[in-house]
Amino acid sequence: MPELASVDWSRAQFALTSIYHFLFVPLTLGLSFIIAIMESIYVKTGNEQWKKITKFWLKLFGINFAIGVATGIIMEFEFGTNWANYSWFVGDIFGAPLAIEGLIAFFLESTFFAVMFFGWDRVSKKFHLISTWLVAIGSNLSAMWILVANGWMQYPIGMQFNPETARMEMQSFLEVALSPVGFIKFLHTVTSGYTISALFVIGISAWFILKAKDVVMAKKSMIVAASFGLVTSLFLLFSGDESAYQATKVQPMKLAAMEGLYKGDERQGLVAFGVLNPDKKPGDSEKTFLFDIEVPYMLSLLGKRDINAFIAGIDDIVYGNEKHGIESVSSRMAKGQIAVSALKEFKDAKKLGDVARMNEAKKLLDENIAHLGYGYLNTPEEAVPPVALTFYSFHIMVALGSYFIALFFVVTFLCMANDITKFRKLLWICLFTIPLGYIAAETGWIVAEVGRQPWVVQDLMPTKIAATNLADTNVKISFFAFAALFTALLIAEIKIMLKQIKLGF
Repeated sequence: MPELASVDWSRAQFALTSIYHFLFVPLTLGLSFIIAIMESIYVKTGNEQWKKITKFWLKLFGINFAIGVATGIIMEFEFGTNWANYSWFVGDIFGAPLAIEGLIAFFLESTFFAVMFFGWDRVSKKFHLISTWLVAIGSNLSAMWILVANGWMQYPIGMQFNPETARMEMQSFLEVALSPVGFIKFLHTVTSGYTISALFVIGISAWFILKAKDVVMAKKSMIVAASFGLVTSLFLLFSGDESAYQATKVQPMKLAAMEGLYKGDERQGLVAFGVLNPDKKPGDSEKTFLFDIEVPYMLSLLGKRDINAFIAGIDDIVYGNEKHGIESVSSRMAKGQIAVSALKEFKDAKKLGDVARMNEAKKLLDENIAHLGYGYLNTPEEAVPPVALTFYSFHIMVALGSYFIALFFVVTFLCMANDITKFRKLLWICLFTIPLGYIAAETGWIVAEVGRQPWVVQDLMPTKIAATNLADTNVKISFFAFAALFTALLIAEIKIMLKQIKLGF
């Protein structure tokens, strides 16, 4: 159908812009703090080498920051152009965190950005240092409010549906802002940015050492980045565990897809490595894996903090499990259809001025509002996200995250022992690890966003009805235009950065 094609192209366009945007954002989040630490050392010691080091990384930060802002602005416009139904439905809630991000966080970041870049000889050392820290804090506050909004989409709370306007309206700003899902999503996302930034600094510093150029300043940069990366990657491990715990509670289908789990069980094991059976479908008798390595009991322990706990699988969620109190998707679809019909009845009664019918319809709607989105599904199996993409993305992310912790530990130890220059193979590994950080971050976003499909707002609005009713030709044209533009921006950034790196400290 044309409208489905349009939805798919709108999804592809938003995925494209999100992927490109998140190539720039993580480096901004982490490099700003690394620069602030380096400048703090300069102010504390008065060593001019640290000033040169800070200025060098600051130039790379500025190049990345400018392009990241450009891609982010385009994404915000897409909510209005491609996702008008979504924007109408949740605008009262989703718009508030984004407005705060623009008015406070981005304002703070951009105001002191100029001082950080151009104020070296115009303001005192301490004021310049404060400006640098405020830019770092501002950039991370920007991320916080955006991720609060995204967290609400994953776990919608603090709102009430208004049938008069067919919109979700905020009832508690604090409930939305302090959502456990949004909070842990913020921590996990920004620490992934810190990890990427640390890998970036270590890799570039390794290149300088390999080329025997500016070796002293490269080693100083490496020790700051490696120690920063070690601490933040360990916290990344903690926040990732907490993210999976929250998903078990509020998005069990996502967790099941992450683990390729179809039939739930008590004392459920964790798949450390596996190859999915491509023929496996919900409800059939096909085996799930062609090959897998499982850690016994671990999923129950991590998912519910109880080694004996039951973890629901895809089949349990789709077809229900009476023993464990899991309602089937078909049952929720029936309630969702009641909610959709009640909303239509409310609107019809309102036109006629029939208050009694309006009240009756509203009561029925309120009773079934939690299942509203299911009323738009065609089959129970439609509630299952793309399992293979979610599963493999999750395991790639976890494997790379574990590798990063080991790399940071080794590099930190060798830097402190003053032996890092002797390990040329390790230095090459550091250099070629830079893109792996980005791969880990992008796969993490795939897990977060693909794993919650078919929902744009969990349980309340499926993606297929959230999009603007546009001709698919128009969306295709904009898709390829953005693809060309963002690719050009990425190439330009890489060329400018490489040129700046070659100039040295």
